[in-house]
Amino acid sequence: MGNKYQTGLDKQEANYSSLTPLSFLRRSAGIYPDKIAVIDDDMTLTYRQLYGRCRRMASSLVAMGVEPGDTVSVLCFNTHELLESHYSVAMAGAVLNAINTRLDPAGLQFILEHGEARVLIYDVELEAMVEQATGAMASPPVLVAAGSRSAARVRVHYEQAVASGDPDFVPLPVEDEWDAIALNYTSGTTGNPKGVVYHHRGAFLAALSNAMAFDMNADTVYLWTLPMFHCNGWGYTWAITAVGGTHVCLRKVQAEAVLTRIETSKVSHLCGAPVVLNMLLNDFHKKGLALTQPVQFGLGGAAPPSPVIRRAQEVGFRITHLYGLTETYGPSAICVWQNAWGGLTTDELALKMARQGVGLLAIDDMRVGRVEDGSTVPADGSTMGELLIRGNTLMKGYLKNEGSTREAFRNGWFHTGDLAVMHPDGYAEIKDRAKDIIISGGENISSQEVEEVLYRHPLVLEAAVVALKDDKWGEVPCAFVALKDASATATEQEFIGFCKRHMASFKAPKRVVFGDLPKTSTGKIRKNLLRDQLAQDSLAKGGD
Repeated sequence: MGNKYQTGLDKQEANYSSLTPLSFLRRSAGIYPDKIAVIDDDMTLTYRQLYGRCRRMASSLVAMGVEPGDTVSVLCFNTHELLESHYSVAMAGAVLNAINTRLDPAGLQFILEHGEARVLIYDVELEAMVEQATGAMASPPVLVAAGSRSAARVRVHYEQAVASGDPDFVPLPVEDEWDAIALNYTSGTTGNPKGVVYHHRGAFLAALSNAMAFDMNADTVYLWTLPMFHCNGWGYTWAITAVGGTHVCLRKVQAEAVLTRIETSKVSHLCGAPVVLNMLLNDFHKKGLALTQPVQFGLGGAAPPSPVIRRAQEVGFRITHLYGLTETYGPSAICVWQNAWGGLTTDELALKMARQGVGLLAIDDMRVGRVEDGSTVPADGSTMGELLIRGNTLMKGYLKNEGSTREAFRNGWFHTGDLAVMHPDGYAEIKDRAKDIIISGGENISSQEVEEVLYRHPLVLEAAVVALKDDKWGEVPCAFVALKDASATATEQEFIGFCKRHMASFKAPKRVVFGDLPKTSTGKIRKNLLRDQLAQDSLAKGGD
C-alpha cells in the first residue's frame, strides 16, 4: 500500500539540512546582534562580534592546513578562546578536541597522538606542559598560543589568527549530521582514556534538551564553573547560545570569584560536580556568605546528601540533580521536580533527589536490566540491575576502538555500567558502579548508601567508600574521609559508631582513613586509587 502522504518533493529539493549546533550561533547573531554573548576577563563580546570572530578563526584554521575531518585540539581554561572553538573548529569542517587542563605531559601527548591533532590551541599558562608533550612527538601539531605572554615556539598567536581571518568566510556546510563534531576523552582512571566521538545531531539535540530541562531562555546568564572540556561543558557551550543567553567565563573556580561573578553579572545558572558544590558551600559557610537571589545549580555525579541540600538552600542554590556519562554528551537523566515534594522535610526531599530520575527529552528510553540476561527488572525500588539507555544523545563510538564500541552498545542498548533500581513512579536510582558494589557475607552493600550516612556527620567534607578484603566476610566497607577542618579531632571508632547508629550495622565501615581524596580532572573521586592504596597496605602487612 502506497504512502498517501508522499508529496513528490524529496529532502534535497526541500533544502532539508542536517542538525548542527552551528545554526545556533548564526541564529542568535541575527536575532540578538548587540546583546552581550560573552563576558570574560579580557573582553566582552556581543553576539555579532562572537559570530564574526568564529568565522574569521575558522578561515585562519583552513589557512593553517586544517581540512574536513581533521582534529583541532584546544587546551584552555574556561575562556572565550575555548568557547569560540566550539564553533570555529566545526565551521572549518574539523573536529574539536577540548583537552583536560589538569593532565600531565604524557597524558597530553597520548591524546594529541591518538586523536591525530593537526592544530593545538593552548593557554600560555600551560606552555611548559605543551613544550614537553609536543617536543616528544614525531609529528607535532601547529601551535597557537592564547593569552598575553609570548611563546618561543609558537607560529601564531590566537588573536593574530582571529584578526587575519576572512570576515566573509562561509562556514563549511555539514553534509551529514552523523559526522563527528567533537572528540572527548574519558577520565582514564584505569589505563589510557578512550576517545568518545560526538556527532552533530547529538550535539544539537543535547543542547536543546539540556536548555529545556534547566528552564533556560534569553534571560539566562550562565557561569562557567563546569569545565568546558568535560563533555563540551555538558552541551551548554551550545545550549546557552541556542537560547541567546550570556556566557560568563571563569578561568578557575574559587569561592570569592564565583560569588563576585554571580553578583556582578546577575548569574542565573551554573553547573558542577559534587566536589565543586561542596567546596563552594564550605567556603561560603566559613566566610558567612550568601546569595542575594536564588541561583540554579545543575549537579552532576553522586546524589546530593541531605546535609548538602540543606546547606545549598541556606546559601541560595537551587539544586537540579543530573546524571550522565561522557558517552551520553553529559546529562542523560534528570530528577524532575514534582510539586508534591514541596512539603517534604529536607531528609525526605533528599531521598527523592537522590534518584537519577527520568531520561532527558533527547533520550528515547531508559530502563534497568538484569546483569545476567538484560531482561527488565520490576519497578519495585529494590531489584537491582544495570542502567541501560537508548536515544539520540549517545556517542558515535570510541575512536579507533571498534571492540569497545560494540561492547558498549550490545543488544541494542548503551550499557552504562551503573547498577540501579527502578521505582514504581518510573524514576531510576543508581545504587553503585558495578565495580563499586561491596559483597559482604553474600550481602550487597551500596557504597553510595554508606557515603550518604557519612555526609550527615558534621565534620565530613568528602567521603568515599570502597571494598576492603576480609578473611571472614570476603569484603567489608572501608571509608576514606576528608574533614572540613583538617585540624579537627576525629577518631575511626567515632565514625564507625556514627554509621552504626544510622544504618544496619553490617553496612557500617570496618575501617576509616582520614585525608584528602584523589580526584579526576572532573572532580570525581578516584576510587581505583583508594583500592590500590588498600591493596598496597595489605601487601605491606603481609610482608611484615
